[in-house]
Amino acid sequence: MNRSAFYASARARASGIFGTSLTQSQVDGCEAVLNEAERRGTPLKHAAYILATDYHETGGQMQPVKETVYASSKDRNPSDDTVIRRLDVAWAAGRLGSVRTPYWRKDADGKSWFGRSLVQITHKANYQKLGLLIGVDLVKDPSKALELPIAVQILFVGMELGSFTGKALSDYITDGRADYVGARRIVNGRDKAAMIAGYAVAFERALVAAGYKSATKPVLPGAETITVPAVPAVDAPAAGTEPPAKIEHGPVPSGNWLSALIAVLAKLLKGK
Repeated sequence: MNRSAFYASARARASGIFGTSLTQSQVDGCEAVLNEAERRGTPLKHAAYILATDYHETGGQMQPVKETVYASSKDRNPSDDTVIRRLDVAWAAGRLGSVRTPYWRKDADGKSWFGRSLVQITHKANYQKLGLLIGVDLVKDPSKALELPIAVQILFVGMELGSFTGKALSDYITDGRADYVGARRIVNGRDKAAMIAGYAVAFERALVAAGYKSATKPVLPGAETITVPAVPAVDAPAAGTEPPAKIEHGPVPSGNWLSALIAVLAKLLKGK
């Protein structure tokens, strides 16, 4: 893959994504996703939508963020207490949509389960679920979801297996079609669906320009570490807020991850 061609396309003035320049941090984030896509043999259009989701959920930073961090924020790494305070203020003002309980407040162990990562995960049960899928104990230390290599694993496994909402990349993007608008349901319903679809088109263009090719023998997402845990019920998904509230709230993964995993394994066995 010609990385120079990828970045030349991505930073073209008319690309609709990065504009005319990228920071080293943005490049590092892109590189982590591109490396993982090539390792897994991720189909080109899947890779394009993964990059588009990463771009949107991180406000273009391409680095793991905490909930309430947004693109124009001067404070890119607020303390947990600051995030909790921001969410309390937003909730009291009625800006958190369907949120019924303040899930971000610290539990008896002093841990908070607000959104973290590239596609933000919230609620303790979902940290447990995604952690078990990638082989990292996110319950012991939820801040590990902010480490780029771990966040990339969460991003790919969540979108490929349908661990976020029960909807997976293969439900919307196949060899014959690419429903980039509908694919938003993989993460967060119809929120900003058309805008993110536009990002996906731009990233697809960049991948094509770079000569991206899927591997002939793709790696099963999380195959090295998948276990089958018992996961408790999860509260209803909390809706994200809209600008100018300036709080980007990540999705709450659903409890349908196990059926999605079984479906993926069945497809692989059938292919053999």
